[in-house]
Amino acid sequence: MLPLLHPALLLLLGATLTFRALRRALCRLPLPAHVRADPLRTWRWHNLLVSFAHSIVSGIWALLCVWQTPEMLVEIETAWSLSGYLLVCFSAGYFIHDTVDIVVSGQARASWEYLVHHVMAMGAFISGIFWSRFVGGGVLTLLVEVSNIFLTIRMMMKINNAQDLLLYKINKYVNLVMYFLFRLAPQAYLTYFFMQYVGQRSLGSFLLGILLMLDIMILIYFSRLLRSDFCPERVTSPQHKDKFLTE
Repeated sequence: MLPLLHPALLLLLGATLTFRALRRALCRLPLPAHVRADPLRTWRWHNLLVSFAHSIVSGIWALLCVWQTPEMLVEIETAWSLSGYLLVCFSAGYFIHDTVDIVVSGQARASWEYLVHHVMAMGAFISGIFWSRFVGGGVLTLLVEVSNIFLTIRMMMKINNAQDLLLYKINKYVNLVMYFLFRLAPQAYLTYFFMQYVGQRSLGSFLLGILLMLDIMILIYFSRLLRSDFCPERVTSPQHKDKFLTE
């Protein structure tokens, strides 16, 4: 059972409130004209700004954790560092904040895929936060945030209808490379590692189940990315006008 007064609860609360404060501050920044004209795009823009900030901090932080504690690459269950532990708590706070933001803003239905992802991510982080197990696995999972830096740039440019800019065209190739290096490769490595727990009634088998579900989601997102950026549809159907929420 989770201790009701576990110190990590204060860390999670602090991280969540930090992202809430960050969102309020970012909302004061000027908006592109095309974004400002649509309330839905405005909300998504602010949501992505917070995500962008989280990706930069967490992505660099995860790389530093692996550099400082390289045993996390092989001792995924037992390797531990204070920096890695704080990173996992920090990112869990972001997922809590983003979940609340999506629900409170009335975008739960349109962004249900993000909600499912966040719930699974928080479920995976519980072992590291409350039992100090698989902290290394949590850090390796957060290497994906390096990829998310470029993915978020792509999504923000799409919201602003800036797909014809040279920056978008360059970023889509950089994003593809980063997707392989920091999303597909770490996910495949972690899945291989946790396959050792097949048939065992342990925390590792629970985490494997989450990983396999995330694998499916990541492959779906990857197919959407390729279709959208490299095999675009000739005409966007009216019923998918808000597709930028998830793509």
